[in-house]
Amino acid sequence: MHPGKSSPGNISDLIYIRKKPLFPISWLQKQDYCEYQIYLENIKGVAVQPTRAMTQGAQEHEQLYTRFAEKARPATVEEMLSQSKAANLYSREFRVVDTKHGIYGLIDEIWLTPQGFLVIDDKPGTRAYLSNIHQVFGYCLAYEAIIPEGDARPIMGALRERGTDNIYWQSPFNAAAREEIVLIVEHIHSLLEGKEPFTSTNNHNKCQVCRFSLNCDRKL
Repeated sequence: MHPGKSSPGNISDLIYIRKKPLFPISWLQKQDYCEYQIYLENIKGVAVQPTRAMTQGAQEHEQLYTRFAEKARPATVEEMLSQSKAANLYSREFRVVDTKHGIYGLIDEIWLTPQGFLVIDDKPGTRAYLSNIHQVFGYCLAYEAIIPEGDARPIMGALRERGTDNIYWQSPFNAAAREEIVLIVEHIHSLLEGKEPFTSTNNHNKCQVCRFSLNCDRKL
């Protein structure tokens, strides 16, 4: 296999629905940071230990979901959308599957209100990196797919400091944001189909802290 190109049918975390491939929305963050990470981990199969931040984040997510589940009342998506026209609702680990654009994932937290929807992604720190923005807009895109026609409530994407109530960035998921994220999603699908080669970052600082640095043939 040529370095930096995919091999159809041999890509981890890729799922198929009616023969259409869907990739995890978290790859949108990888793509902006260094899309070669996707090649190394999910195509070449390089296995590395999760970082301390990743492990801590997973633990905090689990704790928050456990507390949420203890008080949550079961409801279908349709029921939530209907009830939220008159009352404020929220959900955690909200699963989204967008077969049109070929993406899927779990939204950390979503607020459904009569005025609109707030899609929240929890991150360590308080800096709104472009990679994080792309990821949360990917969740917005996938969530948009489940909203029925006629529901014109706007969608906002937000980043929140993990383990706190501090929403340090938010922005409307408007036409410009949608167009930008759709292009990136389509680019990743082109990479997976082998139509384009994976590129790697030219940022030396990213390479220094990358968890794949010891296994990467493109390390700066």
